Amino acid sequence: MIRSLRAFFLGRHVREKLLLMVFAVAAAAIWFSSLSARAGRFSHAARSTTAALAEQARWLTDRPTVEASAQAAASRLDPVRTLDTTRLIAEVAAIATESGLKNTTSGDPKDLRSGQFAVHTLQFSVTKVDWGALKTFYLALGKRSPYIGIEQFSVQVDRANPALLNASFQISSVEISRN
Repeated sequence: MIRSLRAFFLGRHVREKLLLMVFAVAAAAIWFSSLSARAGRFSHAARSTTAALAEQARWLTDRPTVEASAQAAASRLDPVRTLDTTRLIAEVAAIATESGLKNTTSGDPKDLRSGQFAVHTLQFSVTKVDWGALKTFYLALGKRSPYIGIEQFSVQVDRANPALLNASFQISSVEISRN
């Protein structure tokens, strides 16, 4: 096979030999480019997997410390003051009313349970509100910490009236099961 290819190549004119060499070099360049791209992706995946495994190993070795810290934090919380989903919605609505917020909407709450803890998350939005009422609401929520917390908060100027604001909150509460 190699001898017949060699005889074919040597039997060609110089310009045909150059053209065949250009095709061979182009095919090799494309192949090496593809090989280097695959090698780069593999190297990146290997590095990210190694980093993720190292982080997981660190968390696993720190497990007793993390669990002790969680138990200490839970012991400082009063289980009676923690809020379930219904109480979270009612408490946020009451704080909004006390703060003078009128155009409010609440999304469906989401619950995440783990052992003796449950974290309840609520999407809460208010439209066409002035800065003073929004600040009052924010500070009133802050007074309920650590039982109610703000995970995300975004504010935008109302397009119809630049003097008013539209705000969106992601509010969460922790519930300790009363066993």
